Amino acid sequence: MITVFSGTNRKNSRTRLVAEYIYGLLVEQAEEEVQFFSLEDLPNDMISVDMYSPEGQSKALAAIQDEYMIPTTKFYFVVPEYNGGIPGIFKLFLDACSIRDYAGNFKGGKKAALTGVASGRSGAARGMEYMTGFLNYLTIQVLPNKLPVSQIEALLENNELTNEQAKKAIQAQVSQFLEF
Repeated sequence: MITVFSGTNRKNSRTRLVAEYIYGLLVEQAEEEVQFFSLEDLPNDMISVDMYSPEGQSKALAAIQDEYMIPTTKFYFVVPEYNGGIPGIFKLFLDACSIRDYAGNFKGGKKAALTGVASGRSGAARGMEYMTGFLNYLTIQVLPNKLPVSQIEALLENNELTNEQAKKAIQAQVSQFLEF
């Protein structure tokens, strides 16, 4: 199973638009089930002083893990650049998932693709390098082609990805990911 993650909890984000575009391509091209999860849908009770104990963890978070993390063999993470890195909520989500069924969430030869989205020129390159480090620590193999999508506003028209070069670059990454 493949799961596409929109890696921010910001409502109506450009990251979600790119993630949904990638999700659509994967649904058309993958020979396995593809699902979509946006961090906008994280439970409000995920963060608490007891979140790092199995007893204190949110039941809604456990349900997300059971549906989107544990059965997934390939992750497609689409993340925005926040202050030269990634959204803290994304890292917090992965950290929280490590408390319950660490091996089910991260081990077993899982793989990931990374696409960064930014208003500036870097396309979240620093954030993707940071993510590569901690995903490798979790034993998740990362597709070498990490795709920076820069100056996102110029690539969209009416909240739709219209730039042909960007579409070709995304399609190339999706094709590589499916063979990965």
